[in-house]
Amino acid sequence: MWKCPKCGRTFKNTNQDHYCGEPPKTIEEYIKRQPEQVQPFLRQVNTAIQSAIPTAKEKISWSMPTYWKKHNLIQFAAFKKHIGLYPGPEAVEAFADKLTQYHTSKGAIQLPYDQPLPLELIAEIARWCEKENS
Repeated sequence: MWKCPKCGRTFKNTNQDHYCGEPPKTIEEYIKRQPEQVQPFLRQVNTAIQSAIPTAKEKISWSMPTYWKKHNLIQFAAFKKHIGLYPGPEAVEAFADKLTQYHTSKGAIQLPYDQPLPLELIAEIARWCEKENS
């Protein structure tokens, strides 16, 4: 077990990403707390989702930017080498043929910083999540 020297929380993985203290209250606050070089990527993902599902509510859930309509539709988060996009397992399965160049797992898609972001695909997935979960 690893204990964060700043906040004292313990984690299974050494140097695990987490928030020390209060989680952000808005998506913009979340983005501003991330490393400066990551912020443009997060803003692009956020804009793609926001434009695709403009009536969804923006909030923070599980310390991640979340788009919500009665329940979570899609979430994203910054990591050291990628942005994690969390549309749920059904979406990952539905878009599997378009996600072959990305690492996926149950409900998650890893979008590496060293590749162009598939913004149109992100928007398409967000629209699918809204439609399927309405």
